[in-house]
Amino acid sequence: MKFAFSANAFRRYSLMETIAVIAELGYDGIEIMADIPHAYPPQMTAQDMRLIAAALARHRLQVANINAFMLWAVGDTWHPSWIEADEAQRAVRIEHTRNCIRLAAELGATTISTEPGGPLGNMAPGAALDLFRQGLAQIASDAARCGVKVLIEPEPDLLIETSGQFLHFFQQLDPAVFGLNFDIGHFYCAGEDPAALVSRLQGCTGHYHLEDIAPSRKHHHLMPGEGAIDLKAVLREIGLSGYDGFVTVELYPYEDRPVDVARMSLDYLRKIIEGTEE
Repeated sequence: MKFAFSANAFRRYSLMETIAVIAELGYDGIEIMADIPHAYPPQMTAQDMRLIAAALARHRLQVANINAFMLWAVGDTWHPSWIEADEAQRAVRIEHTRNCIRLAAELGATTISTEPGGPLGNMAPGAALDLFRQGLAQIASDAARCGVKVLIEPEPDLLIETSGQFLHFFQQLDPAVFGLNFDIGHFYCAGEDPAALVSRLQGCTGHYHLEDIAPSRKHHHLMPGEGAIDLKAVLREIGLSGYDGFVTVELYPYEDRPVDVARMSLDYLRKIIEGTEE
């Protein structure tokens, strides 16, 4: 496996600065945030794309994943979602995802991650799942044409939270186009053991997010080693599964000190891999 760091902790930095820092720290990849202030597709010019590609090549950094989840440019972390009551708002999410697929293809990324529907609000779960399915169907041909997988990321308090809910929904999707963004902390928050889920979900997992979570299982991302998740067991299971892609550290709550947090996280994870952690 290879380690990447998510740029969404570096919202006070430009994307070019973020690429340089993450590479200097020793990460193999970067998860690029397809949102302001980094790489929001409607604001990207051809020159911007060339500069990003050149920076990635210069720093020998791969794009682990395009984070198409957040949408602060026109909303917030969850809105507009796939399941808005307003069709026009759903169309914004669909078009954003379509643009992110193209962005991934241009930057050599094979996956994008997206929200698992969105906040349910007053909508009935069955109706929300239908809207989500219909929305995904509209971008499936774009993903297939570009060779980019769209990965659904279960999250607490959103339409799809648990592994069981994801697997049930996934049965109705094309596995050549869609998959799972396995967020280790999110499954822990949902009361599940992420280490035990690795083998169960390996057939649909296209990328991992890694963070720690407090014993309370409250959804708040912590640095690896500062919570209650047995990350050693999780990484061991990922290794045994044969997965050779990216595990991306996602620590967006640490915008005030992302460089230090990224450095300490990689040091901690390397010690686990090397078997030298205390």
